[in-house]
Amino acid sequence: MMERTDSAGAVGEGRSSPSAVRIFLVFLRLGCTSFGGPVAHIGYFRDAFVRRLRWLDEASFADLVALCQFLPGPASSQVGMGIGLELAGLRGAIAAFLGFTLPSAVLMGLFAYGVGAAHGPIDAGILSGLAIVAVAVVAEAVRGMARSLVTGRAGMAIALAALIAALLWPGSLAQVAILLAGGLAGYAVGGVDGADVPAAAPAAAAKGPMPPAWVGGAALGLFALLLVGLPLLAGATGAPVLRLLEGLYRAGALVFGGGHVVLPLLKESVAAAGFVPETALVAGYGAAQAMPGPLFSLAAYIGVAAALPTPWLGGALATLALFAPAFLLVVGVLPFWRALRRVAPIRQALGGVNAAVVGLLAAALYDPVFTTAIHGTRDLALAVACYGLLVVARLPAWLVVLLAAGGGWIIAG
Repeated sequence: MMERTDSAGAVGEGRSSPSAVRIFLVFLRLGCTSFGGPVAHIGYFRDAFVRRLRWLDEASFADLVALCQFLPGPASSQVGMGIGLELAGLRGAIAAFLGFTLPSAVLMGLFAYGVGAAHGPIDAGILSGLAIVAVAVVAEAVRGMARSLVTGRAGMAIALAALIAALLWPGSLAQVAILLAGGLAGYAVGGVDGADVPAAAPAAAAKGPMPPAWVGGAALGLFALLLVGLPLLAGATGAPVLRLLEGLYRAGALVFGGGHVVLPLLKESVAAAGFVPETALVAGYGAAQAMPGPLFSLAAYIGVAAALPTPWLGGALATLALFAPAFLLVVGVLPFWRALRRVAPIRQALGGVNAAVVGLLAAALYDPVFTTAIHGTRDLALAVACYGLLVVARLPAWLVVLLAAGGGWIIAG
């Protein structure tokens, strides 16, 4: 399908959509260099797909981020799957998932074999530098999204209210409530700039080969079927591998608030069930903090450690089981989301939701990104330098990540 590039830089008529192979390669690079957790991942995605490659416009990207905040599962991975789905359909979603997840999953599998322990812990200074560069990446994402999405006094008021509310009431449920409140406020004022949004002006990026509605319905049906059927099948057969996969799938389907919240569920379904000792599970969780890409790659560590049926096959099956709910939800919801966001009242509400997303991202920039990474003037200076390299020198994010790792090592030394 030939498409053009509109003024916002999104894929439109007259320019061909990126292939699944290219989407995979872009996400593979992101999977190797995206340190800093889910909030930082969203910043890396925006830098790659909105600012640099210009495959999405700012509004389409913010719509996708807002949608994934409402869904259970790893939000940043779901944003990546949604980007792939928007650009190249199901093949694009699979390519995005594989590219972003593969590096950290392989590293976590190797760690389960003891390779990481054999070479000693990763230097604390390098880890500090990787956390510091996340401050620069998220700060640039907040600045860029605010310029595009927080328009007029109403938008600024919604973003500021969302920022204050998120700092006062942290947590995943509070985030959902803030987004809902932002949507209601946007609808009440007729859009964040006070003007109605015509129904004929959908997001420009919503022109890719999106699966039809029946595929979305089938994905949602499969999501529910596995959630109910896997426990029944595991109980009927008693097969250890099915019991492990059922517990991982249930954890991925019921977790709200991102990868950090999944640990309590995994303690119940993995450690308490006897597949991996709790001390080993916590050690793997700690190692996952140092990896690029999604924290859910902890599943690869669990599968290799449990060795059901074999270590590497177990790692692959466990990874698929933990991520499957997120994938099915994105594929199931996004086709309907595309149709809904074309309706004028929905677009008005989305203006408020997008302004609230900026507020939430600004709150996350302070806590946990800034508070976790910045512990003195040297750390702050490195963060400012990274920001300058990203914004002024316009170096690619992966190169800034490497420079920040070296800077953190030097500071620690």
